[in-house]
Amino acid sequence: KLCEGILNILEKDTETSCQVACLEALRILSRDKKVLVPVTTKRNMQILMRLAKLDTGEDPLERVSEFPVIVEALKCLCNVIFNSAVAQKLSLELNLAAMLCNLLEKCKDQQFVDDIKCFDLRLLFLLSLLHTDIRSQLRQELQGVQVLTQALESSLNVRWTEEYKAVEDHDRPPLSLQETDCAVEALKALFNVTLDSWNVHSKNESHQFRYMAAILRHCLLTTGPTEDKTEELHSNAINLLSNVPVSCLDVLISPSSQEETDIKYNGMNMRAIQILLDFMEKRIDKGSSYREGLTPVLSLLTECCRTHRNIRKFIKAQVLPPLRDVSNRPEVGTTVRNKLVRLMTHVDLGVKQIAAEFLFVLCKERVDSLLKYTGYGNAAGLLAARGLLAGGRGDHWYSDDEDTDTEEYKSAKPNINLITGHLEEPMPNPMDEMTEEQKEYEAMKLVNMFDKLSRDEVIKPMGVRPDGTMAPLEEAVSQYHTNKQDSSESD
Repeated sequence: KLCEGILNILEKDTETSCQVACLEALRILSRDKKVLVPVTTKRNMQILMRLAKLDTGEDPLERVSEFPVIVEALKCLCNVIFNSAVAQKLSLELNLAAMLCNLLEKCKDQQFVDDIKCFDLRLLFLLSLLHTDIRSQLRQELQGVQVLTQALESSLNVRWTEEYKAVEDHDRPPLSLQETDCAVEALKALFNVTLDSWNVHSKNESHQFRYMAAILRHCLLTTGPTEDKTEELHSNAINLLSNVPVSCLDVLISPSSQEETDIKYNGMNMRAIQILLDFMEKRIDKGSSYREGLTPVLSLLTECCRTHRNIRKFIKAQVLPPLRDVSNRPEVGTTVRNKLVRLMTHVDLGVKQIAAEFLFVLCKERVDSLLKYTGYGNAAGLLAARGLLAGGRGDHWYSDDEDTDTEEYKSAKPNINLITGHLEEPMPNPMDEMTEEQKEYEAMKLVNMFDKLSRDEVIKPMGVRPDGTMAPLEEAVSQYHTNKQDSSESD
């Protein structure tokens, strides 16, 4: 009854202060799904849309006194649509997405509209999250990628020096809280709209994504009002970069001028890549929520390294520098390499796979190089999954430049345990003092133990096929015999 009474008042022309008070009350009520039935009718949704100036066509936003009403109406719509499946269907019928894009265009050159813009973007994010039809409508009919990219650009105050290159002002003050919130909402909405856009089909699409990647690079170099807000901004920028086709990510680096930055590699400005690396390490150190917090940045860095040589070589110099001290296991220590190797045996399969894949790509998908940095024990899961237990390299092509081993590594190499990946002191051989009969007895004892475990199906002996994949031991051995016979016959 209270909701219906409020909406009846809002339908009439009343004073601004009265409208704001009614909308504030409705916003609080709309958090409760049980009272939303009277709100989620076509008539009442249209009342809220009218108050949010979503049905005014081309009329500009001129009366600043009305702005609090617009903001409160948008907040109400956010709550209603988030909590009601009926409202989500009505929003498609009432063409709400098109009206929100229109309102966003009106906000472009207006002052004092940050709150309106922020909740407009939040509503677009919710609609694109909850309704796939609206997502495709935004992408195909409403030029949503372009509209949202422009909104992001204005929130970040981007200024351009040339195509795909924004001004780097190291003395620029942090973004305000409102600007940061607007940018975050735009990033989240763009993420939904650009899902499944890994494949670029046209020159215009390629330009749009390169333009977006350039803005996202600027976003990574930007700070928010607090450390938490900066992390939220960068996290959403990384999520969106994961949707950008990898061929368009070369704009993350650019030729560097002398005064621009001290983070350079091969004449290229690497500030954005360094920020991604720092973000990755910070998320590893956090020690929780790896799947949501860490895998997006690891996936992004892996794809960048796989496709862009300069990025891979810069990151490898940071993550896998030439080995000097091999006295500790690869997973022991505080370096980025140690932290990533520890993740290779993480309980979460997705985290384990992407950490191993990242290191494998840094090693140019060469098994011998990966084993040098991680040890066979840590790498076994990835190698088994990729069918590379017998050695070799992955399918991807990389340049032929070789890694240079340090003198310290070369001298220690003969004594490195290949399984653990570190230098071990030679252990005394317990069989040296045994007689031949004792050795035979211990060997038979071991065989019987394995036989019992195998017959009781506690373990299943496995072997490596000639192609590097795992198979039951009998099958692997028979394949080796077959291959040997074939090769002898051909000789």
